[in-house]
Amino acid sequence: MLKFSPNLIINLIKNLLGKGPHPLHEPSMGREEIDFVNRTIKKNFVSTKGIYVQKFEKRIQNYTNSKYVSSLINGTQAIFIALKVLNIKSNDEVLVPALTFIGTVNAITYLGAEPHFVDSRIDDFGIDCKKLENYLSKIVVIKNNKSVNKKTGRIIKAIIPVHVFGHPCDIEGVMNLSKKFKLKVVEDAAECFGSFYKKKHLGTFGDIGCLSFNGNKIITTGGGGAVLTSNKKINDKIKHLITTAKVEHKWEYIHDQVGFNFRLPSLNAAFGIAQIKKINQFLKLKRKLFLKYQNVFNKIEGVKLYKEKKHSKSNYWLQTIILEKKFCHFKNALIKNGHKKKIYMRPAWRLISELKPYKKKQKMNLDGSRKIYKQVINLPSSQALVK
Repeated sequence: MLKFSPNLIINLIKNLLGKGPHPLHEPSMGREEIDFVNRTIKKNFVSTKGIYVQKFEKRIQNYTNSKYVSSLINGTQAIFIALKVLNIKSNDEVLVPALTFIGTVNAITYLGAEPHFVDSRIDDFGIDCKKLENYLSKIVVIKNNKSVNKKTGRIIKAIIPVHVFGHPCDIEGVMNLSKKFKLKVVEDAAECFGSFYKKKHLGTFGDIGCLSFNGNKIITTGGGGAVLTSNKKINDKIKHLITTAKVEHKWEYIHDQVGFNFRLPSLNAAFGIAQIKKINQFLKLKRKLFLKYQNVFNKIEGVKLYKEKKHSKSNYWLQTIILEKKFCHFKNALIKNGHKKKIYMRPAWRLISELKPYKKKQKMNLDGSRKIYKQVINLPSSQALVK
């Protein structure tokens, strides 16, 4: 076992990956993407009415085994529209991890609803369901089949479990909590295309699931996202709202409510089709990279590489190391030294509850989330790093 030091770790990573620079995560693109984009340009189908939008949605539907799919301009708006169609309104409370990307929380705020920050556990980086159940049992009273926050008088209407870095959270625990406390469930599976729990794709457990196809995701459309649901009424509402709430007519422009121009353009969808055709190849490369990293970190004291849990099949979107408590004070030095050598690592997100727009929002004890922030580092994870 090698003695822990930031320089040792950086040198071992550099030896493993070869000459840099090594960004955190780059898209993998080739001839196929160019061909598909050229096809949609030649057919003059580049906007939201293009044929490739439906084809892309069908491919997501088949891969995730989701009954209905709608593609959108990004993952944040996917969460926003999911909450919107579930009737989340101004002053409703939505339970959300403090450890997440800010877009998850902004989507709540766009509706005038109140984010209520909950804790995560280092076991899987997701919601600590046991801790949350104890917390809710103390602050909630059930009235008219709704959870009412005794402190604020507001209804706690929904929960957003976040599957972090491509790994499943305790989604079974979340679903149990949703039944007990009468909560709608919007799964933030933005980072999890290609990830499964008990052979069921992430994003298909809750009322609605949301994916992201941003440029740094395992497959990309440049910018884009998708909403998954098994409920036809929800799907019809989403499709209508994201298409400016336009009523079908051969020539008239009739809109029956305030809608949103959120549809994914065909140009992006065509790119996405080429990407999704490669998903199995990408997943194999991700797993191969994990094994290479594992071989390195098994030799170093005080640090371990995060490994998927039982019953889970992760896409290993971001390879992640966890520092032992006694070494976590080296975290910033490790990241800084990596950047100097063009190995672009990053920490977990700073807790949203500590950022200026959200400091005064409600929160439970967040010790688990703080532990994750102190001990976790993401490593360069592009599938192109292995052949």
